[in-house]
Amino acid sequence: MATEPLTEEVAGTCVDAGGSAIGMPQLCFDWFPNQIFWLVITLVVIFLVLSRVALPRIAAILAERQGTITNDLAAAEDLKAKAVEAEEAYNKALADARSEAQRIAAEARAEIQSGLDEAIAKADAEIAAKAAESEKAIADIRAGALESIQVVAKDTAAELVTALGGEADAKAIDGAVDAQMKG
Repeated sequence: MATEPLTEEVAGTCVDAGGSAIGMPQLCFDWFPNQIFWLVITLVVIFLVLSRVALPRIAAILAERQGTITNDLAAAEDLKAKAVEAEEAYNKALADARSEAQRIAAEARAEIQSGLDEAIAKADAEIAAKAAESEKAIADIRAGALESIQVVAKDTAAELVTALGGEADAKAIDGAVDAQMKG
């Protein structure tokens, strides 16, 4: 019977006569102090583990990442500055190369123009010499032709005078043909 009063006492604490829990033990007001005690202990242990172990590691990782990001941004800025300098150097070298190419082209044009001027002058001299030779040859041919015309004219005039029944005077025919040839 000593057990009966204990059973009655337990029966009032959310436990049936057989010793098993009635409903949800978390909602039994008789067990709240025990549950709150273990909840506080568990929360303190979790807080201590998080604050002493996990959070410092996370903070170190975040700080390392922030340092890496900062270093990467600084390196990117340096590379960007170097890229701008390289682009400026490239543009300057390109401008220098263009001006050098223009200078070389101008020199080549000047040399070509000089050679062309010399060739033109030489060709003009050759043409002038050939023209003078041609004019001399034409003058010789013209003089020869005039002499031939005079001879033919004198012979023709003598034959005409003879054919018309006159006597051909060589001096008179020469004088008349010469007068006609001069003008």
